[in-house]
Parts: sequence; structure tokens; C-alpha cells
Amino acid sequence: MYYEAPAAVVLIDPLVPPERDEFFRALDRDRERVGRPLALLLTVPWHERSAGELAKRYGVAAGDPPQGVVALPFPVVEETIYWLPEHRALVPGDTLFGTGQGGLVVCPDTWLEGDTPARLRRSLRSLLDLPVELVLVSHGEPVLKNGRAALAEALGA
Repeated sequence: MYYEAPAAVVLIDPLVPPERDEFFRALDRDRERVGRPLALLLTVPWHERSAGELAKRYGVAAGDPPQGVVALPFPVVEETIYWLPEHRALVPGDTLFGTGQGGLVVCPDTWLEGDTPARLRRSLRSLLDLPVELVLVSHGEPVLKNGRAALAEALGA
């Protein structure tokens, strides 16, 4: 996910596409245009994808979010969900999937490795305190309107 935050150009769970040269030209052009450094963020450790390559190329490491991005840690599932307040957007890693009809579902129970679906849902309910409009998922289609309602339905709240 790409986001021009107030203090950095942010890539969350970055994956360089097959059109590598075009991607790097566009990223370099965007960074120059806005005059901001690159920030790399991971929602879960196993979403490193191209983060190592980008870190080496740009001399940065995946780390703390810059101004304009809020990290919401969920230790129950070793995930950090990012909140972009300016856009009222959530960026989850593996906990929430888009259904393709503007809805969300919680990840399959088999992904929880010893935790319970009920405990995960209880943990994620804290997200309902946010004025969520968008949910930019890693799996499935994003929710582009009424994100809080989609989240409430997925969590059975």
C-alpha cells in the first residue's frame, strides 16, 4: 500500500511488481516531487515481501510509522493495523479480508495458531471506536465506503 503521509512516502507491506523499472522510476519521482523520505511499515513480520530490497536501495529500515500514520498493535495475532486518520482508513494485514461486495470477514480460524476466533473478534472491536470509512485490506477487495459498518458486521458487533 502506498501513502503520501505528511512526513514520508509510506509503503505498507511493500511488494515490488514485475514492472520493476517503472515502479522504481515512479517511486523516485514521487519522493522527489513531495520532498519526503521513504518509510517502510509491516503489518505482520511475514509480510516482508520486498521490504528488504527497498530498505537496501533507499537506506531505510522497516520501523516506526511517520507523522500521519498511527500504529495499532494487536499482540493477540502479532499484527499491527495502521490507521490513516486523514483518510479515515485502516490498513490491516491478515486479520481482515475484503469480500468484494463492500464487506469484510475475519481471517479463517485456521490462521489463528492457538488463539480463538472469539478472542480475536473481541480484540478487534476496539477499532469500532474509530470513524472508519476505508479498509484497505491485503486480501480481497478494499472497502471504499462505510468501513465502520462493514467492520461491525464482520465482528458481529
